[in-house]
Amino acid sequence: MAKAVTEKTLSRRTQIVSVATRLFHEKGYNATSMRNLAEQLGIEAASLYNHISGKDALLQQICFDMATHYNAHMEEVETASCTAIERVEKLVRFHIGMMLTHFEEVYVTNRDWKHLKEPLLANFLQQRKAYEKRFSRLVEQAVLAGEIQAVHPHAAVLTILSAVRGIEFWQRNPRNISAEQLEEDMVKILLKGLRK
Repeated sequence: MAKAVTEKTLSRRTQIVSVATRLFHEKGYNATSMRNLAEQLGIEAASLYNHISGKDALLQQICFDMATHYNAHMEEVETASCTAIERVEKLVRFHIGMMLTHFEEVYVTNRDWKHLKEPLLANFLQQRKAYEKRFSRLVEQAVLAGEIQAVHPHAAVLTILSAVRGIEFWQRNPRNISAEQLEEDMVKILLKGLRK
């Protein structure tokens, strides 16, 4: 008979996922053990299995929660009533915002997805490729509308995503620029370099 899912169980699971995310970020997925996680939570390692089946399940939840979040935002942007370049800007700001407000989750997803087990790994990679194609289509629409220079859409997307991932360096030493200034300057640099 399946256990009833209570609010307390969900709260504990959320706490476990949060601590696991921090540990995966700090130590890496491979170097983090269920024992490390239990110590951080102040419980016995065996007790963790009442809430989660193992480390693989934690990584799966982190990665697929992020994928769901990104895909939901992409749908909002694709259906927004605005110009193509404004859609691209919305996505750029979203990616910057995720690096600023959900850094550990994004970091773990970007670095540790390769540890997902099949068929989850193939599913995650398929979602990632599909997302990049959707982003590229938005850039292509901006090119066709004459709002940005004639660049290869995929090259533009890769450049944008790589630049946004560079926020990792700011996360290590944010004293020299505020999050707000960082976002505004990155949007100017990334989009004005594309504008006609």
